Amino acid sequence: MIHLYWGDGKGKTTAAMGLALRALGHGRRVVIVQFLKDGSSGEIAPLQHLGAAVYACPNAKFTWLMNDAERLQARENATLALQQAAALPWDLLILDEACAAYENDLVDRELLRQTVMGADAASEVVLTGRMPADWMQVAADYSTEMRACQHPYTKGVPAREGIEY
Repeated sequence: MIHLYWGDGKGKTTAAMGLALRALGHGRRVVIVQFLKDGSSGEIAPLQHLGAAVYACPNAKFTWLMNDAERLQARENATLALQQAAALPWDLLILDEACAAYENDLVDRELLRQTVMGADAASEVVLTGRMPADWMQVAADYSTEMRACQHPYTKGVPAREGIEY
């Protein structure tokens, strides 16, 4: 089954990590790739402690702040992380920020698509991000849009450690 958590609202990664926690609690093998993230968010260490394999992508920064060399390095890091993760046995594969990585060509697009579409029927794949590619929407068995109705950031309130990051 393919899960897609997408949109401009808060909760996409949180939903994916909640599913990881549930799967780990049932003895499932969980593998997580965090595109465009460095692996320092608060949920990563506890999930690793419970047995999840996590691949983050160093030199993570906002795509619009990357120069060409940084984009190339980010693409290489993300593609390698995806290759390593996909080579492991897993029951649940979370591809966090896959939508942005795909949209911005910061991962081998064909490898990402093949990994998602080639998943065995007994496994689960989760994709998160703001704007999913059309093929992701079509392939998704679950598609949940997180829509921002109200957010403190619009009032100038910064993200809070342990809540938003």
